[in-house]
Amino acid sequence: MEKERIIFLDYLRVVACLMVMLVHASENFYGADSSGLAGNMSMLANEANRFWVSFWDGGVSRTSVPLFMIASAFLLAPMPAGQTMTGFYRRRFLRILPPFVCFLLLYTFLPLAWGGMTWEQSMNDLRLLPFNFPSMAGHLWFMYPLISLYLIIPVISPWLERATKREEQIFIGLFAFTTLIPWLHTFVTPELWGECFWNQFSAFWYCSGYVGYLVLAHYIRVHLDWSRQKRLTMGWTCFLVGAAFTAWSFWWKGIPGQLIETPLVEWSWSFCTPNVLLATFGLFLLFTTIRQSRAPRLVTSLSKCSFGMYLMHMFFLAPIAAYFVNGDQAHPLLPVGLAIPVIAVLSYMCSYATTWLLSHLPGSKWFVGC
Repeated sequence: MEKERIIFLDYLRVVACLMVMLVHASENFYGADSSGLAGNMSMLANEANRFWVSFWDGGVSRTSVPLFMIASAFLLAPMPAGQTMTGFYRRRFLRILPPFVCFLLLYTFLPLAWGGMTWEQSMNDLRLLPFNFPSMAGHLWFMYPLISLYLIIPVISPWLERATKREEQIFIGLFAFTTLIPWLHTFVTPELWGECFWNQFSAFWYCSGYVGYLVLAHYIRVHLDWSRQKRLTMGWTCFLVGAAFTAWSFWWKGIPGQLIETPLVEWSWSFCTPNVLLATFGLFLLFTTIRQSRAPRLVTSLSKCSFGMYLMHMFFLAPIAAYFVNGDQAHPLLPVGLAIPVIAVLSYMCSYATTWLLSHLPGSKWFVGC
């Protein structure tokens, strides 16, 4: 019998998955190299690209990764009573690691079929595969912090089970403070509170990162007793303020015609910055106001396929984007404000159709996760 679904999380996965593709579609309009993704250097061709990348990538979609993190934590933390650490690891990692490994290998070798990479590059990627994602699969970076989150859930679960509302508020406050670190690194000093070339673990290391979203998810589920109207009001306010700042931060630094280091132009696009935290909190609150006993069949299907869609979408997005960009970021086939969502939606549709078809094969959970 299928486990009872949390309807608002199905909607969240459907939207967040599209957001991921909007992010990667946008990168085709400010990346300074020919890969179609933002590398170490960025360049905006004109003011239209500056505005629309800020809007679609920063304002609309930057909350995509934290939403997935907070959704996972909402479901999994704390662990169910009686479940052991080994039992939790076995269940979760059998769910994500086989498809992850499958696509690590596909991104390492499949581009050889259409000349998208050389044998030398493929062999180098294979050699480094135990240590990091392949060069053609930058989006798979997300899997590593997700694995880290799964590893820490059994450790933090006992505390979550007994923590009071006030204690969780204190930890979330510390986490919120640490989201200032990317700004301080950029504008004040690259080394903070004990950081130096022989020590990367600062004073607030263990209060920072995605574990903060884990505790926030539990706090919202257990301790936040706001009415639906208050969630709507606070949700829209937090999301719009956070998203507006996120969009502005890119627009401010992204001067057209200038070659800019990507970390500088994306100075406030880290997923653990105050603005992204605020927008994520607001948008998650909005999803929690969904009151349906049953989601439409398409929404449920998309949600079930979302992991496979995420894993494979770059196989579709890269050629679709190359077609619309047509070798000229300043003059794509469609106006850039329309090209970005069209690339994302077409990639989304192709990824869903492929994942849905593959999901009907025996053992599909081992390679597309559904």
